Amino acid sequence: MIIVTGGAGFIGSCLVASLCARGLDVVVVDRLRDGEKWRNLRSHIPVRIIAPEDLEMLLDDDTIKVEAVFHMGAISTTTARDGDLVWRTNVSLSQRFWTWCAQQGVRFFYASSAATYGAADQLSLFSDDPALLSTLAPLNLYGWSKQAFDLNVMRSLDRGIARPPQWAGLKFFNVYGPNEYHKGNMISVVKVKYDEVRQGRPARLFRSDRADIADGQQKRDFIWVGDVVKVMLWLYDNPTINGLFNCGTGEARTYLDLANAVCDAAGVKRAIEYIDMPDSLRGQYQSFTQADMSRLRAAGYTASFTSLEDGIHQYVRDYLSKVDPYL
Repeated sequence: MIIVTGGAGFIGSCLVASLCARGLDVVVVDRLRDGEKWRNLRSHIPVRIIAPEDLEMLLDDDTIKVEAVFHMGAISTTTARDGDLVWRTNVSLSQRFWTWCAQQGVRFFYASSAATYGAADQLSLFSDDPALLSTLAPLNLYGWSKQAFDLNVMRSLDRGIARPPQWAGLKFFNVYGPNEYHKGNMISVVKVKYDEVRQGRPARLFRSDRADIADGQQKRDFIWVGDVVKVMLWLYDNPTINGLFNCGTGEARTYLDLANAVCDAAGVKRAIEYIDMPDSLRGQYQSFTQADMSRLRAAGYTASFTSLEDGIHQYVRDYLSKVDPYL
């Protein structure tokens, strides 16, 4: 049995789909609430859905045999302000899973984030080398909470505290793809730009808040969700691999590249409009991200990553342009 926290969410539900396709029994820990989130699991039904508040009951059930935990659940809003809630959800719960997995001999995979890199603006600063972890300076509460757990993991290892038989953390960069539709203002830029251009409007991009970066030239490492799932499954299939790894493509692309690719995929004329960045993002906005993928490659991962243009084309063709856009 596999536990996937946040399994009804974006990345989590895409992972659940692949695990179910393998014939594995999956338990999802998440809340469906009263929106459309249930559709993320409609075609890939887990054996159980457990509310987060009932998690302890699940972990205390000696009658179930858990092989692995994929801990994807978190408060991922970069503008989150409730520090106590974020700590309980993103750090304390992760610590609970780490300890439980170590005690029970269960493999543990968890979601970290590229938000831990803060205002880094060159490739050499996006190294996932554990020795550099304490030098990172996240810009927001979300990134800080992910950094806090990464550091807790390293402290546990340094002190010889019992660890899961396999563990891996993945620093996700800018992920896009199907099943993200419930994410509100945290939905990917790809989906937002597609909605704009399909309504006959230009794709709107934030003006740069840095004098050394032109409008539209802010760069991020955008990664197709299918590639993210492939990395997680590769780790699952290779139980001797442990570590904290970046999960991006290794190539930064401009927001202008992204907007143009969305227009092309949607079959509309390229048109861009620049708007001011909201005050809530100023000083917390990463104008450059690019994953250093050398450590994951050195660990043995050889699969290629989908280009931005191909990923956007696939997203538009197979999902966004359909009446039913779900995976």
